[in-house]
Amino acid sequence: MIGIFVLGYIGIIFEEVFEFNKAAVALLMSTGLWVTYADFFQSNGVASETVKTQLGEQLSEVSDICFFLLAASTIVEVVDAHQGFKVITNKITTTSKKQLFWTIGFLTFFLSAILNNLTVTIVMCSLLKKLVPKVDDRKLFGGMVVVAANAGGVWTPIGDVTTTMLWISNQLSTVPTVTQLFLPSVACLVVSLAFLVNQVEEDDSLEKSNLPEPSELSTRGQLVFWSGILCLLCVPVFAEFTGLPPYLAMLTGLGAMWTLTDIIHMGEEDEEYLKVPEALAKLDTAGILFFLGILMSIGVLDKSGLLKTLAVLLSDNLPSLDIIATVIGLASALVDNVPLVAATMGMYDLADYGTDDRLWQLIALCAGTGGSILVIGSASGVALMGLEKVDFIWYAKKVSVGATAGYFAGIATYILQDAVMSGSLMTLLPQISM
Repeated sequence: MIGIFVLGYIGIIFEEVFEFNKAAVALLMSTGLWVTYADFFQSNGVASETVKTQLGEQLSEVSDICFFLLAASTIVEVVDAHQGFKVITNKITTTSKKQLFWTIGFLTFFLSAILNNLTVTIVMCSLLKKLVPKVDDRKLFGGMVVVAANAGGVWTPIGDVTTTMLWISNQLSTVPTVTQLFLPSVACLVVSLAFLVNQVEEDDSLEKSNLPEPSELSTRGQLVFWSGILCLLCVPVFAEFTGLPPYLAMLTGLGAMWTLTDIIHMGEEDEEYLKVPEALAKLDTAGILFFLGILMSIGVLDKSGLLKTLAVLLSDNLPSLDIIATVIGLASALVDNVPLVAATMGMYDLADYGTDDRLWQLIALCAGTGGSILVIGSASGVALMGLEKVDFIWYAKKVSVGATAGYFAGIATYILQDAVMSGSLMTLLPQISM
């Protein structure tokens, strides 16, 4: 299984060299892993009932995310078709690419905390197509969006799936999460952007003649825009009050947007391109299938116990919980952070490490921001690969160093903040001065 996983990831990483579509490689990898696992685990030549049950459970979990992505992408596409993003683009008038870089970064950071990092990445990449005409510039801005979205998703219970997992399982509570992870998340954002902005070269590509001309958005466009935003904002509220998974809320929003646009354009045969079926036809289906293959592959590694073995190995060989959290964050750059965090939750008992313990907060911070180091390390990065055709090697060359610097800056900020809050820093200062 490890061999299949390694070969699959090599195929994905060197997609441009082999000219294999990464979705095809991911699907073959996931199938190969599940067949190998089924043949080994309680097998008499065919898959056991236990494996079939595990497969069904994993498909259910992955389908949640895929349907969430499908619905969110469609809502954004419908808003875009109605030119709804003029509400934002009309407010951005800067001709400085570096200023725009910082503006988009902080906008993404705070939107990600309110919505979730995947949805915000989709929205911001759609917005960048309106604002940044050069493809190479847009890729760099997209990499920045991934870093900013992942950093912003960490410090609220609804912003990142791993923070949400810890929150739902009572490892984290709302107020301490917000207050104690906000500054480390900001540090991660600022340091990463400070590295990345050096690659932005000022030119005249953002001159007003090249930017979309500010124009009044039609009443119908405003209605669709604000309805779309409301649907996205209601997702965490829906999940919180009903206890149902977020994808159901997103599908509800898609149904509402579908009905709304059908009513608005009733009888208008020449306006079919503004309706949901046309938006669905524009979606990157291959990207969603790639996402399916990756998560199904990670899932079988989790079911087989390989990830649990890795977590135990870390616990036996690393000297402190801080280092374990840091390593888990680095591992989440390559392996999906959801099963890593799930394995960590199984390793450490809540009775020993209570709610809002330093371990859980560091795990949330590291797993969330560590996924930015490689493009395949987070749902936001995978979405960027589909939306802007960003490949693994390009991201590693252009974005990974800045993302890594921000990652360690966030950890250092958390440790320093924790020392100040616990009073241990005041004890250390006299020793340091001596």
